[in-house]
Amino acid sequence: MGSPNNKPARIFSLHHHTSLPCTRAHQIGALLLIATTFFLTRLFDQSFSTCPPSSLNHDHSSPNVVHVSDGGSLSWPQRGYGFHLSLKIYVYEEDEIDGLKELLRGRDGKISADACLKGQWGTQVKIHRLLLESRLRTRKKEEADLFFVPAYVKCVRMMGGLNDKEINHTYVKVLSQMPYFRRSGGRDHVFVFPSGAGAHLFRSWATYINRSIILTPEADRTDKKDTSAFNTWKDIIIPGNVEDGMTKRGVAMVQPLPLSKRKYLANYLGRAQGKVGRLKLIELAKQFPDKS
Repeated sequence: MGSPNNKPARIFSLHHHTSLPCTRAHQIGALLLIATTFFLTRLFDQSFSTCPPSSLNHDHSSPNVVHVSDGGSLSWPQRGYGFHLSLKIYVYEEDEIDGLKELLRGRDGKISADACLKGQWGTQVKIHRLLLESRLRTRKKEEADLFFVPAYVKCVRMMGGLNDKEINHTYVKVLSQMPYFRRSGGRDHVFVFPSGAGAHLFRSWATYINRSIILTPEADRTDKKDTSAFNTWKDIIIPGNVEDGMTKRGVAMVQPLPLSKRKYLANYLGRAQGKVGRLKLIELAKQFPDKS
């Protein structure tokens, strides 16, 4: 009479001997299946394409091109899905929600968008303007995939238009008037916070916009905060703003030395904030004004 401990061994041995080996024929068949799938996919993509070849040309008269003051233009990226991208973005108007104008222009409405275009927080204005001119913009909330909430609060705060308490109170008031924000819990709403403070400019961010999409240049490297407002699963790191005068066509506001003539190269964007490295750079710049 056999021991029960031997049964699993006999079962394992049975399966082991009945398994089929992977032969060269199997390998060739797998490669043929992969190749067939690839070519059929390409064939279907071409067959169902509704975009004529001429639409791939960069036409500066098309609605996806934003013209800037120096005669140049910014094209919406055509990589990836290109013109096939089916995406609708609703941009809230400053007059449609009570309080939104204060987040854009301050309590007295005296801060202009052009005044907020410069400095590190200029991305709040530039992204807003880009979306206003984008071919992806829709004016119908019911067909929108994403909702952009414009606010220049970093600029407004720095220029004395609102203090921290007023910013927090105004954001809460604005969000309470957005039925589409409540519908999704804010998941399809996009906010820009263009400075090192990130979404902490809105003190109650964790309560109200913790599920929303946040665009910010410094991710979790926020200033003196114990909690990061950046979530890698939904938020996006954006480039810091660069002054238009440094990149525009024609005569630029600076004429830097070419890299080939520089032994060292360093820079920062923002305030000195008493940081040793930044203070040293400022000191060197004053000593050698013709080199900076």
